[in-house]
Amino acid sequence: MENSYFCFLWYHKAINLPDNLTQVIVWVYDPESADPSELLWTADEPSLDSEALSKHLGAMGQKPTIHTTQRRKLYFPHEQMKNGAWHFSVPVTEDDVVTEIKGNEVAFFDCFVADTLFLVTFPLLKIPETPGFLPISSPRGSPLMASRANCVPSSVVVVADTETFQTNDSFHTWVKIRVPPNILTDDERHSVSDVNLTKDGIFFLINGILYIKNLTAFTRLGSNVNLPDNGIIGITSRKWCWLNYLLKDEGVRSSMAIWTENEVYLGYTFPKFVKIGTTEMLKKLVNMSSAATLTIHNVEYTGHPLELGLLLSYCITCEVTKTIYLVIYNEDTKQWVYQDFALDVTVDTFLHLYFTYSALPEFILWDKQRIYYYYHNLKDKGVLQTSTESGNLSRLSQDSNIHDVFIDYFGNILIKMENNVMFYSKVSAEDAVKLHLWTSNRIKSLISLNSSGQVYLIYVFENGEIQQQEYPLILEAHSAIFKTEEKCPYWEFHNSIFSAFYLLDKGQNLSFWALIVYPENTGLYIIVESYGPKILDKKQQVHYETALGYSIKNMTVTFSQNINYEAVDDYFTLQHQNTGLLLVQVRFSEFAKICPITQKVFQIAVGCDAKKFIAVKGFHKKECRHHDFYYRIEKTYLRDRPSKHLRVKYDREKYGCPLRLNFKEKFRPLLQLYNDESYVEDVEVNFIVWEIHGRDDYSFNNTMKKSGCLKEAQTWKSMTQLNKHLPLEEAWGPENYKHCFSYTIGKPGDLNQPYEIINKSNNNHLVWPMDHYGMYVFRVKILDPNYSFCNLTAVFAIETFGVIPSPRTYLVAAILFLLMLLFLSLLALSYLYYYLRIYSEFIDVPLHNPETKQKND
Repeated sequence: MENSYFCFLWYHKAINLPDNLTQVIVWVYDPESADPSELLWTADEPSLDSEALSKHLGAMGQKPTIHTTQRRKLYFPHEQMKNGAWHFSVPVTEDDVVTEIKGNEVAFFDCFVADTLFLVTFPLLKIPETPGFLPISSPRGSPLMASRANCVPSSVVVVADTETFQTNDSFHTWVKIRVPPNILTDDERHSVSDVNLTKDGIFFLINGILYIKNLTAFTRLGSNVNLPDNGIIGITSRKWCWLNYLLKDEGVRSSMAIWTENEVYLGYTFPKFVKIGTTEMLKKLVNMSSAATLTIHNVEYTGHPLELGLLLSYCITCEVTKTIYLVIYNEDTKQWVYQDFALDVTVDTFLHLYFTYSALPEFILWDKQRIYYYYHNLKDKGVLQTSTESGNLSRLSQDSNIHDVFIDYFGNILIKMENNVMFYSKVSAEDAVKLHLWTSNRIKSLISLNSSGQVYLIYVFENGEIQQQEYPLILEAHSAIFKTEEKCPYWEFHNSIFSAFYLLDKGQNLSFWALIVYPENTGLYIIVESYGPKILDKKQQVHYETALGYSIKNMTVTFSQNINYEAVDDYFTLQHQNTGLLLVQVRFSEFAKICPITQKVFQIAVGCDAKKFIAVKGFHKKECRHHDFYYRIEKTYLRDRPSKHLRVKYDREKYGCPLRLNFKEKFRPLLQLYNDESYVEDVEVNFIVWEIHGRDDYSFNNTMKKSGCLKEAQTWKSMTQLNKHLPLEEAWGPENYKHCFSYTIGKPGDLNQPYEIINKSNNNHLVWPMDHYGMYVFRVKILDPNYSFCNLTAVFAIETFGVIPSPRTYLVAAILFLLMLLFLSLLALSYLYYYLRIYSEFIDVPLHNPETKQKND
């Protein structure tokens, strides 16, 4: 390219911090004047030139931001630059590791800063070198083999015939992987036939036995982890990164596959292994003859996030030829499906398998000399052709054998021979072109991908050293294709597909558009294909324009649901049948190697989003008036009327802060839907509430009649009587909800009963008893069967106040009796005292005093 508007690049350095945070330091550098440490990506701070350049661009208005590609989060730098660099704090999540640094459109000498992709991950496994440990390697003279972390391409393990190397930064730095002495013999240490890198460690296959090397140990695996003790012929892991996927049974998907000639196992974390099939079982699946020999030839994960492909070798006499079949296993449905594929090869032929990044099953196979392609759901197939030698790549590379095949997310196919001659092709293309020589045939090399999505070559030298070198794949491919005058059939392709994963809940649809611009009268059109269960309806609409030799086709596609889950016979079965995962791809009717992208691939999952939840507005768990405490519920206030009062612990962490209400205040919960802590909407559909500790001393202000019911509505009393075998929280829900607004549904009854269903608009409230206060802990559940595949519930607490508790009758009677007894006793004592005193006085004094009488006379 003679001219480019992008002269500068973003340099980034990530530092892992506690609490799942990563500090990202970013600055601008000019590759033509950068420090060598910046070019090797080992710099810890900007060089003097980069610091000056970053400060100057910052003064002109440059300010980078970090965008995540999956959740589409946006992060801004701290307020001020420090030493010519911007600092970010980015949270680390497993499903949102791919990020992009973007800057403002600020030019310096007519040059801009190019956007840069990089990964923000948790600290990666890095096994330290231990003194005294011994090298582990492949047999002498073997080509390099490698294993890459599918979602962290910068994390690689390479096995050479001298050492094993591991890196987490695309071999800017690396360590040697060695094993303790006295576990393997010298021959075993130099007999690695396969390697696999996972979160649990590095797996080595040595003489049919599987070993694992992690931070603390080097261990042999076998019957202790449900694996064969020997006879293992291959191990593999996923090639494509799907950060999100949907498993209907809420399980976990495997991280690796292990197989013998007759058995295949899936490996999970910790590690754990499960046998999923045998060749005898696969024979019975298609009624193969018992006399035939069926063995597992090769195994690879497909482009689908939940599927595994097996190549099966079939023969009867097994002397000259054998037939290769393909069967695909789905980890979600646990089903095996034979594909429309058969290939006859000689008995001694071994085929390597690589599934492309596509929605439909598409793959390439190769032996030592040729590449076989199977595209567009295996309908387009053949041998990858070359300008001469009819596709025999070995003859075009001095009789060297195919060593490595690399495919990226854009459909680029890079084929490397053992002598480092390379060929280029593209997914959907039927031919390959030889690239210009890049590396000496005396150096052992391997193709890999760095965290920015750029291809680089790994070189391993005889002295045990290792180097990496970026390889400009697109420039080299265009240089090789230039003389063929090949042109891309379209000029521009745009679309509104901004994510690789879309999750639809009930009632939700997905619409997107795709637009191509191409030369007039060439008949180009867009093809939209899907792979998976038939659970969505697809509608397409095409808008066409043409003028001045240009044609534009804009296709709008809508995937929708049309299932009504209300009042069905088996609610849960119907839900299960209409959930699942579809892969969708958008491609073109014509294609060429020179085109920038082959197809757009994404997932549509129909089911429950685990990040979705509901909450009651106004409730929280912070700044509570009280922390955990105990309270008592009177037995007469409980639904089951037990013989004893109930003592309850209030757990603030579970229930949040209670809302204090005067008993005269009615309350209507307002539900809000959230997704990953982000507010989505107010919930307007029906929901129900119940007190989780069994209280029923509350009611509702609306009656069934006032709510418009034509038949008696469902209530907690009627539903618990109908479902006595179920616990309270399962007795009533969307699976058995029936409305009361039709004469044909329900039964006649008393419509003056409280209506116990609430929604945002029916003005139904909770009302409280007037003769006592209490603490109520409610659980709320969405009742509408067409709202969500999730069982959406939330908890909130109400504390009523304002009423003095009424005294107990027996206590009042006893107190009154004691008071009356005391009063009568005092009255009796006063009577006796007063009258006895008078009586005693009259005993001593005569009733008739003669002196007084005379005196009066």
